[in-house]
Amino acid sequence: MPSHAQFARWGATVLSIAYAIALYATGVHPQTGVGKAISYVPTVISLAVVAFDKWLWRIPGIHRLVGRPRLDGTWKATLRPTLESRIPEGGNRGPINAYVMIEQTYWSISITLITVESMSHSRGAVFNKIADGDRNYLSFVYGNRPRQEHALRSPPHIGAVEWAIAGRTPQEISGHYWTDRLTTGDMQLQFVGRASDHESFRAAHSEYLRSKKKSSAR
Repeated sequence: MPSHAQFARWGATVLSIAYAIALYATGVHPQTGVGKAISYVPTVISLAVVAFDKWLWRIPGIHRLVGRPRLDGTWKATLRPTLESRIPEGGNRGPINAYVMIEQTYWSISITLITVESMSHSRGAVFNKIADGDRNYLSFVYGNRPRQEHALRSPPHIGAVEWAIAGRTPQEISGHYWTDRLTTGDMQLQFVGRASDHESFRAAHSEYLRSKKKSSAR
């Protein structure tokens, strides 16, 4: 489902184009160069806002000024449940290997976490920056859905995550998670690359199959 930021970008683009078309359709043609420039200011501003949200904020010089951490891409994650976590019989008590795919613009961010047993999608996220520092915290709520073969033992759940992020282009992220199944734990993420697609799932599944073969061989 498109995010609010996506709706805003599409809306700004459509309105700016419609405004430019309306100028000609209604016969409004400023004669002077200054008049022409002023008449297209709303269109230019709308397109600039969209371009900033999608691409411009990532340019090194601009990125340094805005200070928003760049997290988009694929991350390899390790989850370590606490001993107090109420993990059902036969459940994975960790460490749990996962892949995290992040899609990010300046005003929006979407997080998908994939393990060999389930997939989680963020439902809302917010950045909080420490005053006079270079550390940010990203907090988000997520919904988890297991693969059908694990659904009876591991039903769908809702959880929350908080990551501590140091620097503007971090290579590592640490954090914590909580779930409504009364499980908690620590998370450690390692940056893999800027690409974010479902190749990560296939990589996670292949890793799972390799680990099963090693366990069977023992």
